[in-house]
Amino acid sequence: MNSPAPIPWTPLSGPTRQIALAVLLDGPLSRSDLAGRIGLSPGSLTRLTKPLLDSGLLVEAAAETAPATSGTARRLGRPTQPLDVAPSSHHFVGIKLTGDHAYAALTDLRADILAADDAPLPSHSLDDALDTVVLLVDRLVARLASLRPGAAVTGLGISLGGHVEGRSTVTLADYLGWQDLPLAALLTERTGLRTVVENDIVAVTEATHWFGEGHGCDRFALFTIGAGIGYGLVVHGATVTSPEAGFSLLSHFPLDPSGPLGSCGHTGCATAMLTLDALVTQGTQRLGRPVTYDQLLDLAAAGDPDAVALVQRAGRALGRMIAAIANLTMPERIVLGGEGVRLAEVAADAVTEGLHSGRNPRTRDPEIALQSPELARWARGAAVVAIQSLVLGR
Repeated sequence: MNSPAPIPWTPLSGPTRQIALAVLLDGPLSRSDLAGRIGLSPGSLTRLTKPLLDSGLLVEAAAETAPATSGTARRLGRPTQPLDVAPSSHHFVGIKLTGDHAYAALTDLRADILAADDAPLPSHSLDDALDTVVLLVDRLVARLASLRPGAAVTGLGISLGGHVEGRSTVTLADYLGWQDLPLAALLTERTGLRTVVENDIVAVTEATHWFGEGHGCDRFALFTIGAGIGYGLVVHGATVTSPEAGFSLLSHFPLDPSGPLGSCGHTGCATAMLTLDALVTQGTQRLGRPVTYDQLLDLAAAGDPDAVALVQRAGRALGRMIAAIANLTMPERIVLGGEGVRLAEVAADAVTEGLHSGRNPRTRDPEIALQSPELARWARGAAVVAIQSLVLGR
């Protein structure tokens, strides 16, 4: 894998890292705004930003005209040049591993997806997984060369369901049969790229926090529905982490005492009421013929009575889940994501009904944002973990 070296990023610390991070997440920023955020004098800001500008990490954006101040109303404002990052100075590959597939995304420094790819996993063996990751990395490196000749990939991020320690070692991934696996080191050796590994819901929460629907929120919750149930929480601008994050704890949350039995053995839990496989199984049984998840939602949207009954029941369960999240964590915003997020749109009235059934009537409805259901979003989350590794040095 031969590609040109990216613009070097010297490990940053203290105010210099604060400057780079503020501009990355919120730029372009004027020098006065930036100095105010960091608490620096203009002279200190100039001194600290010079090496960042010299390296090409920061650039001066198009000049803006500052408003005239008192006593100068008849003169033109003084032109200012905001600071911004150069998104194309670094590129990243993120790969999300499932039990049978790998989904990949190529992003720039601001996590904008430039290209996406995927490949099946031939088996759960480590060798097959490593070969598949290397294949996807090679294909996206070649894609980057065609999109931006001379550009290079800086880092690789991997996300998967399970427990990860130190963003490097997979301590347990049941669905792949992996345990105590130094995956980051193995892939760094195979690809030549600095590699980090993270739990998939933690990674997508970080992406939502830095560059997505949770950006700018002091606290927000992310709830995802798909093959499984995922939950992430950001409080005071930091993702809440726990060694138990890989257990998909909310999958066992009770939502309907008269609901079906979930694969986990709990009646009416989130797994039984909201996951794709559960709804497909229930839809196939109720309709008397095989249906996909999207077909079930299409039938409900078209008014099929059996599909409507099933989808509305799921929608009310989702509303009760949103109510529980709002009651327990009091977030500014709740972000809904995952491959099954379309349920929130098709069963919108039922979701509202379920939400109100679980909330004090004097409370206001939480702000809700929907993410794209594209699987590339999960791969983007893995890329964001690699971006964080670069910026934060972790």
